[in-house]
Amino acid sequence: MTTTAAPRAARARGSNPNRDYFELMERVKDAGLMGRRVGTYMLRTAVLLLAFAGAFALMFTLGDSWWQLAVAALFGVLFTQAAFLGHDAAHQQVFATGRRNEWFSRILGNLVVGLSIAWWTGKHNKHHAFPNTIGKDGDIAGGVLVFVPGDEKDRTGFMGWLAKRQGWAFIPMLSLFAFVLHYEAVSILFRKGRVKHRWAEGIMVAIRLIGFPLAVFAAMSPAYALGFLATQLMVFGVYMGGSFAPNHKGMPLLPQDVEVDFLRRQVLTSRNVTGGPLMNLAMGGLDLQIEHHLFPRMPSSNLRRVQPIVKQFCAEKNVVYTETNLIKSYGIIIRYLNRVGLGYADPMDCPVVAQLRTR
Repeated sequence: MTTTAAPRAARARGSNPNRDYFELMERVKDAGLMGRRVGTYMLRTAVLLLAFAGAFALMFTLGDSWWQLAVAALFGVLFTQAAFLGHDAAHQQVFATGRRNEWFSRILGNLVVGLSIAWWTGKHNKHHAFPNTIGKDGDIAGGVLVFVPGDEKDRTGFMGWLAKRQGWAFIPMLSLFAFVLHYEAVSILFRKGRVKHRWAEGIMVAIRLIGFPLAVFAAMSPAYALGFLATQLMVFGVYMGGSFAPNHKGMPLLPQDVEVDFLRRQVLTSRNVTGGPLMNLAMGGLDLQIEHHLFPRMPSSNLRRVQPIVKQFCAEKNVVYTETNLIKSYGIIIRYLNRVGLGYADPMDCPVVAQLRTR
């Protein structure tokens, strides 16, 4: 933090909450944390490519062996790490120009991971603009699981039975998340409306979703290949979904018409996951979700450096800054989902949201 931070903090006391974010941004810019770190991203990309090359070499060398399941799990991890890189590029974090970021994310997302960047970007941008906001954030929209209290009343039969136990079903259901991503990647190509670079996305997704299974079947017998693909998809789904879930699930929900300044909207609906550099590597920077939501274009490798600045600023402004470890975060999610499914939870039943009611 620079020497100008203290006077700015003094001036900010009693200032308009809508100006708080701009003051925080000044501190961050003074610390030099908004600049691109292309070298770091290229190193990550090179390491990832080498890891993929090693994984393919193992797959074609082992043949019919139960060790192939370990290789399949490795592919699940590598595809998720590639998705993290694509996520950063989609946020314009890697290169200085939007076009380069766009194509880098498109190649990683469609060709390597097998998900549609056009679908993902539209959905994810809405989430960033209105995190945990009822009716605006698609991540809490109705689906198999119920995230918004009151929505469980429409569930009957098996879906009603599942809603009452959805917290316990949450982690097992993440194993199916890969199918959702691949389904959306294919289905968006056949939807009406404009899809940016539809043909490019279609060709890359087809190469990934057809080519990779063909390579697996070429490397081993059908029985082992089916087990390989099932394992890879389950690991990818759990790892991918499990990296995004701890960040907002179980945090306060905001009514659609509530007026909240940008800083508080992002901080009060987000949760960080503690664990240091190893957790940062494992979650691709998503463990520092508060900082990522405040500065979505900041390189993920800078998020840990900006964290002390954000924490101090939130303390000065009396804004609740939430962080916990990974195990506890999943405990919070499971309890919250069970409460919602049983009809107990109130989206505004949280002391944090009391800060918003007066604004």
